[in-house]
Amino acid sequence: MSTLLSAPAINDNWLPDATIVVHEGQTLDFVRALPDQQMRLIITSPPYNLGKAYEEPKALADYMKEQEAVIVELIRCLATNGSLCWEVGNFVQDGEVVPLDVLFYPVFKQHGLKLRNRVIWHFGHGLHASRRFSGRYETLLWFTKSDKYVFNLDPVRVPAKYPGKTFYKGRNQGKPSGNPLGANPSDIWTFLLQEWESEFWEIPNVKANHPEKTEHPCQFPVELVERCVLALTNDDDWVFDPYMGVGSTLIAGLMRGRRVVGCDKEAEYVALARQRVNDYWQGRLKVRKMGTPIYTPTGREKVSQIPIEWNAGGSSK
Repeated sequence: MSTLLSAPAINDNWLPDATIVVHEGQTLDFVRALPDQQMRLIITSPPYNLGKAYEEPKALADYMKEQEAVIVELIRCLATNGSLCWEVGNFVQDGEVVPLDVLFYPVFKQHGLKLRNRVIWHFGHGLHASRRFSGRYETLLWFTKSDKYVFNLDPVRVPAKYPGKTFYKGRNQGKPSGNPLGANPSDIWTFLLQEWESEFWEIPNVKANHPEKTEHPCQFPVELVERCVLALTNDDDWVFDPYMGVGSTLIAGLMRGRRVVGCDKEAEYVALARQRVNDYWQGRLKVRKMGTPIYTPTGREKVSQIPIEWNAGGSSK
């Protein structure tokens, strides 16, 4: 929960003493007006140039040029010990897949950022392809501006597979070999932990039955951002999402006592972001708790029957 004592005002433009900024407008114009080196964490999922309702598809080279102009300004706004997380999927044209993280990496590298992790976010549900394998992951590139950066591992540790494991030889023989707070998450953000109990832990994408679902077609799960907020920022730091959509980054930041900034050009989504922030302060916003198991089998599950039409012999047996 937030460490703030009361609901702060939602500002339209950035102010140094603000807590929440929600801006409607073009990202590049807004970022250019921000001061230097104020943002501890910049995290976003930019438009993928797929022709969604909120974007106008363009030639790939033009899309990358447009994004680079934004990236240059974002780097200027990023604190020296800050992090920038860029979450993308694939651009698909005429059935050919172009991995956007591969295109974006040299842009960030050219402008001096250093890649710390290439995180694979795996999720269980999505569109089914017919002429290639169905896509079930996206990529989060975590960059830092320098070699001295905020990184808090303890708040995001996950349960250890063998919590009581000890060293079996050497000077530490018999002593615990792991951290009592848990293990370091890997760079693949989906978990099959405690396999002996058949508990599935992962960060699901926001589909129809997700408690956070809004009208946005490509919505961030709060939990995905929350892990980055906990690991890469401290209390009262600024967290900025330049393509905020319906404000999931803002919610993740506020839940953890950070100050938040978001921008989007779509009035409908900005209004939803404001409403979600207000709902959070009123205690009525539904958010999936970080680390909640997706599914725990009970042993009483019904098994689907094979349709007769699928059986070559014409029998359901």
